[in-house]
Amino acid sequence: MSDLVNKTAEMIKAKFESEGSGHDWWHIYRVWQLAKTIAKGEDADMEIVELGALLHDIADYKFHDGDDEIGGKKSREWLESLGMEEERIEAVVHIVDNISFKGGGKNNMQSLEGKVVQDADRLDAIGAIGIGRCFVYTGYKGHVMHDPNNKPKLNMTKEEYKSNVATAINHFYEKLLLLKDLMNTKTGKEMADHRHKFMETYLEEFFQEWDGAW
Repeated sequence: MSDLVNKTAEMIKAKFESEGSGHDWWHIYRVWQLAKTIAKGEDADMEIVELGALLHDIADYKFHDGDDEIGGKKSREWLESLGMEEERIEAVVHIVDNISFKGGGKNNMQSLEGKVVQDADRLDAIGAIGIGRCFVYTGYKGHVMHDPNNKPKLNMTKEEYKSNVATAINHFYEKLLLLKDLMNTKTGKEMADHRHKFMETYLEEFFQEWDGAW
């Protein structure tokens, strides 16, 4: 682990240890570990991958009035304070600025390192942990778990997605179930397939219980 990575991990852990929306230190830690696993088979720059993973949620637009660039700005400030080279700072900022889903529109992630981190972040949004995070975030936002009269909104624009008030179950259809087909890397696709199937099984059980059939 480089000194830059070590100091960044310490800073992020201190900042997010008590966060309660599902975007906490342990989410960031899992993305960090997943990103390293994926990067090993992709010949990616490991330090850029690790820093991108650790900083990807440093200032998520969802918690900063929809400001798409604040995460990159905060990442730049931090890495400049550590004396990182400008070219490498740009590589990390590119990851932070382009990682979010935001409605499933055009993917602007250009770098291999960014695609690795993006896959890791999306993997933590699906499967067993992804289901748990979905309900935690729904409760955090004060939204309902499920409303049969509130149908999922598909093919939303970026602006529509950012302003949408989603139930937990609608979020599966508006984002989570779409992520499997948006993976960038071979390893990401393989891991996503298993987690996707688990979510499908969960939803089958959920609707059976909701209708009193099980």
